[in-house]
Amino acid sequence: GGGQWRPQQSPLGLRVADAPSAYAALYAQPRADDDAAPASMPVPGQSGLPATSADSGVPPLGYAIAQLHGIYILAENAEGLIVVDMHAAHERIGYERLKTAHDGIGLHAQPLLVPITLAVGERDADTAEREADTLVALGFEITRSGPGSLHVRSIPALLANAEPEGLLRDVLTDLREHGQSRRIASARDELLSTMACHGAVRANRRLTVPEMNALLRDMEITERSGQCNHGRPTWARFSLAEIDRWFLRGR
Repeated sequence: GGGQWRPQQSPLGLRVADAPSAYAALYAQPRADDDAAPASMPVPGQSGLPATSADSGVPPLGYAIAQLHGIYILAENAEGLIVVDMHAAHERIGYERLKTAHDGIGLHAQPLLVPITLAVGERDADTAEREADTLVALGFEITRSGPGSLHVRSIPALLANAEPEGLLRDVLTDLREHGQSRRIASARDELLSTMACHGAVRANRRLTVPEMNALLRDMEITERSGQCNHGRPTWARFSLAEIDRWFLRGR
């Protein structure tokens, strides 16, 4: 008989295919006359990344060795063990990308393959109509299709892998709570944080080793990647000496 059908996971948007060449570019040994760190690489210590010896050839957050309970990435660096909360880390990466795009060229819209009609209730439909310019600036293309329904044609390209219905409902809730458009600017960070959460990898999502390494490399080039958007740490480190003490080694 035919093989059993299994649901496929949608891609995360991590740049796995580019990883080998990116690793080589980021972590090539510096030339003798090259005093400065690469412009795209935060300096360990200043960025919150663990320091690593220059001659180890190992990136600050190391290389992934396993995933724990679908929540944490375990990685080995030159000093010991790194444990990463993958959702919190991916959320920070997404937030910084959204913020950079929003403040620069703006958030590009990604047309949906099949536009959707969403029943949101009259209050949220009113909000969408009133905040139409704000939604366009955030990368949404939406028209009102009824007293309590919306027709969604596009979502932000950076969140193309997000579930559009939940994303839009949460954005409309934020817009409604923050009131008129003139108040949205001051609430921008919270709004982009909500959007980033929808684009982040969820708990119990199984990642391949290349995906885990791509996430670690993205963390290393992302500002403030040591904290998620809510202020929680995204990673912790345990030195080999600390792990040795767990097992009373060397006594």
